[in-house]
Amino acid sequence: MELPLLSGITRRALDALLRNPFRTLEIRSARNYIVLERVREGDLVFLTYESLEDVTRGTEGIVARVVKIERMFQRVPWEESDEREVSVCRVQLRLVGLGRIIEVEEKDGMVFVKVREMMHHEMSMG
Repeated sequence: MELPLLSGITRRALDALLRNPFRTLEIRSARNYIVLERVREGDLVFLTYESLEDVTRGTEGIVARVVKIERMFQRVPWEESDEREVSVCRVQLRLVGLGRIIEVEEKDGMVFVKVREMMHHEMSMG
């Protein structure tokens, strides 16, 4: 299956999704935010701990279905940034399964990955 990629997701968030099949993440990374601007509720996405530069054939991660997306702005204290607001996307996901990337491709400014579904015992990500 070919899925849009959400990269650089913390192990804490991935582990929480594995323990509880529903999880809401707050996405601030511009690359991941762009992906979530283009997907719709009901679409599948692939999440991985690896940064985009390290995503290659064999990278493992999680396949999840987008349940709900909420886009918002949060104010940033002026002492911490040159900007006053940051775009945030809250996305509720439902665990579908585990996967390993077999191909990486960029299309229209987004990275898509072809994924092979895996069983728990095949995973090495820890």
